[in-house]
Amino acid sequence: MKLSVITACFNSQSTIRETLQSVIGQDYSDVEYIVVDGGSSDATLDIINEYKKSITTLISEPDAGIYDALNKGINAATGDLVGFMHSDDTFANSGVLTAIAKSAAGYDAVYGDLDYVSQNNPGKVIRHWRSREFNPTLLRRGWMPAHPSLYLRRNVYMELGGFDLEFRIAADYESILRYFSQPGFKAKYLPETMVKMKLGGASNGSLKGVIRKTREDMAALRKHRIANPWIVLALKNISKVPQFLKMK
Repeated sequence: MKLSVITACFNSQSTIRETLQSVIGQDYSDVEYIVVDGGSSDATLDIINEYKKSITTLISEPDAGIYDALNKGINAATGDLVGFMHSDDTFANSGVLTAIAKSAAGYDAVYGDLDYVSQNNPGKVIRHWRSREFNPTLLRRGWMPAHPSLYLRRNVYMELGGFDLEFRIAADYESILRYFSQPGFKAKYLPETMVKMKLGGASNGSLKGVIRKTREDMAALRKHRIANPWIVLALKNISKVPQFLKMK
């Protein structure tokens, strides 16, 4: 089973090396690695080129933001499953992709848990996102899997489309609602930490980002006709509280 991993470079070159090494260091061999660089003017591309022998496809051109870059990666992917490794994230260990590949047969998606770590001290876990087994009723309770841990069948992207660029921050949540609400959709939960993400992203880095994320979450819920969207959004936010309490 071929896995496609997509990295879209949207942070400074100070973190991209760690991300590249994390993907290249996976012990699973049938991996297609796609890197999308938005025409960066700093040293990011120079660092990427140091690892070009391990990169299957490099796209370097201006884009319209992170989700546009990820869509370019999806369109270039040829793997059975497609996942993302953002340029501020790393895999939790070298065997994550092997675990995904071994568990994917018969499923549309595989996902696991996520650690949010300190920007200045990646060894310090601030928040642990422990997910759960999927059933469709969870979507009405504000549930979503940790998106950086999600590996989705490429044919799902081909049939239902990539990220909706109308959503600048919450396109991942909108896509989860779109994919996971399909009749007969089957997802496999692996109860293990797959990814370590540094805090400070677009949705949690500022009050302005939080407000915009809330508005876009509401728009996504209404787009997919989820009943009682205000209640669902409240449950979605409340569900984050235990993530700060269940530290490893």
